[in-house]
Amino acid sequence: MGTDIHGLIECRWDRWLDEDDRRWCEAIDLDHLYNGRSYAAFGALFGVRDTASFRPLAPGRGLPSDVTREARSAYEGWSVAHSASWITWAELKAADWGEVASRVDDCVHEYRRGPDGTWELYARGGWLPRFAELAGLTESRDRHRPGRVLPEGAEWQDGDRLFRIGRLTRKQAVPDAEWGSVWDVMRTLARLHGDEGVRLVVWFDC
Repeated sequence: MGTDIHGLIECRWDRWLDEDDRRWCEAIDLDHLYNGRSYAAFGALFGVRDTASFRPLAPGRGLPSDVTREARSAYEGWSVAHSASWITWAELKAADWGEVASRVDDCVHEYRRGPDGTWELYARGGWLPRFAELAGLTESRDRHRPGRVLPEGAEWQDGDRLFRIGRLTRKQAVPDAEWGSVWDVMRTLARLHGDEGVRLVVWFDC
């Protein structure tokens, strides 16, 4: 059984209000913006599942003490919820997205030619039949985790595709193709509420 992420984006009016009047409000459920299951992303952001590749940005903080009623109710509705945490838009903006992972990725990276002719990361996977054929992998466990048995930097070109064993950057672990909608909403809210006035509250199941 796999692990999935759940949560809410929350925002808070900070301007023109006294401290006692400031409170966090629900903006949108994370399920409306993200429906993936990437352990590389879970690890890079919150230290869940993949705990070896990156120093997580916001590991195990728990629910905020002033979390919205909606978030607390949703969290408590999961009998198997764990690893709750949160991160502000300010922290996400300040992150080093070019940071390189501390270890070689288990998955093989597939590159394709970009508009300017350079190789661009297209996908990563643990089970790519054509790659397994090119690399001569026959054992099932090796096919699913080629980064553990093949040398870093090894490459195999197959027409307009290039397969490579290597390390991810934090940006590649949390790609805009999957997380861009989440960041777009947080960025838009931050224009109104400030970078510290927008946060992502999350938890995981199984």
